[in-house]
Amino acid sequence: MRKSYLKFSIPDITQKEIDEVVTTLKSGWLTTGKKTQLFEKNFADYTGAKYAIALSSGTAALFLSLIVEGIQAGDEVITTPFTFVSTANVVHHLGAKPVFVDIEPDTYNIDPEKIPLAITSKTKAIIPVHYSGQPCNMQRIMKIAADHNLCVIEDAAHAIGAEYQGKKVGGQGNLTCFSLFPTKNITTGEGGIITLNDKEKAIRLKKLRLHGMSKDGWKRYDQAESWYYEIHEAGYKFNLSDINAALGVIQLGRIKELNQKRKDLADYYIQQLSHIPGIQTLSIPSNVISSWHIFPVWIDSKELGLTRNQLIKALWKRKIGTSVHFIPLHLQPFYQKEYQYKKGDFPITEKIFAGIVSLPLFPKMTNKDIDDVINAIRDAVK
Repeated sequence: MRKSYLKFSIPDITQKEIDEVVTTLKSGWLTTGKKTQLFEKNFADYTGAKYAIALSSGTAALFLSLIVEGIQAGDEVITTPFTFVSTANVVHHLGAKPVFVDIEPDTYNIDPEKIPLAITSKTKAIIPVHYSGQPCNMQRIMKIAADHNLCVIEDAAHAIGAEYQGKKVGGQGNLTCFSLFPTKNITTGEGGIITLNDKEKAIRLKKLRLHGMSKDGWKRYDQAESWYYEIHEAGYKFNLSDINAALGVIQLGRIKELNQKRKDLADYYIQQLSHIPGIQTLSIPSNVISSWHIFPVWIDSKELGLTRNQLIKALWKRKIGTSVHFIPLHLQPFYQKEYQYKKGDFPITEKIFAGIVSLPLFPKMTNKDIDDVINAIRDAVK
């Protein structure tokens, strides 16, 4: 048994990140400014998008994306129930209805063949979620959207650095939303970012993220007599600070290294787990490159001899941290009460949820750590 607890996830922060944040703290400018602009430019260049808009969270990114796409009360937005609650919450906050579609049994991504069955005259958008960092079948989803005049907003919270058909995730939907939370592949502490190719929407997003003001703080205070601004619509306080962006600039510069570490660890996991009957790993299509944000496995309780919950408890006793991604939204009390969803609505999602557990995966891990996880599993099923 391990002497110390193996946490589920730890951010990889080096002295370079610390020095960059300290430099920003000493600069005299802490809120949205030149460091945020640099981070946005670098992120757009990395993903291949024309524009990147940095925000306070991935949730804010989804929310503002829906607004600039014109989603409003009474509309319907199609997404997956197998996601974090923010994906659907932002739809609800705008008075629209989140319409769930079941997932594929091998990738855990939304099943594009079931999307047309959920489209009505009220449907205005699709939010595909790139579960665990492997992109959805975007070619099929974009074709469905084009056929029905729908916008596509990619929830790429897990997918920084992922690729679909040889291109980085970030420029194929109408808008793509990333999370920069501490558990993500790169982090700004708290933060999110939208990538897009539409100039007018990019301009509007910059205004919406800071109260709807025609000038942000940097433009108002950087030059003499630049105090004047106008409000043309009621915006929000969703901007990212230069302190956060400073962390992001260095993290983004390391993303190739960080994602390669994740891939190497995932490959080693897959190799070692292949010798344990009753544990299934994700199926990764040949035309995608996963960013391996998380490493979920599915437990066949009859074959393994343990249920998912029993395994989680056994690993915890052996000092191994785990998590579950995700509790399906249609099983959450709020969504059942508000939208009359119920158990049985999405059988594949429910089957996967019943057996899924995410094992530790982060760049600071070693193969020895994975050996400890594997040995703990073997010990638990004896």
